[in-house]
Amino acid sequence: MIQLTDSAVTAVKTALSRATRPAEGLRIMVEAGGCAGFKYMMGLEAEIRDGDAVIDQGGVKLFVDANSQALVSGMTVDFVTGLESSGFVFDNPNATAKCSCGKSFG
Repeated sequence: MIQLTDSAVTAVKTALSRATRPAEGLRIMVEAGGCAGFKYMMGLEAEIRDGDAVIDQGGVKLFVDANSQALVSGMTVDFVTGLESSGFVFDNPNATAKCSCGKSFG
């Protein structure tokens, strides 16, 4: 459903190891909003919720809620480091439009 690059796996593992609260993995979800119609939301997650798809990749668990699954199916998540900014980058084949911030899509 979702692919993480090696760089993204490393970034998530680092975040999990530094978490102040117990966390089992990373939640990726889509909400209405953003400049293009939908926006990506991510955060550390302590447990599975009803309807979640759980993807284990490279020792990292991803949790995706039922409403987001179709919108992120086939997506690749990378983590890039640059001079001006660093962060997660989403390559989503379901997106018909993207905004310039890279965090929302239509």
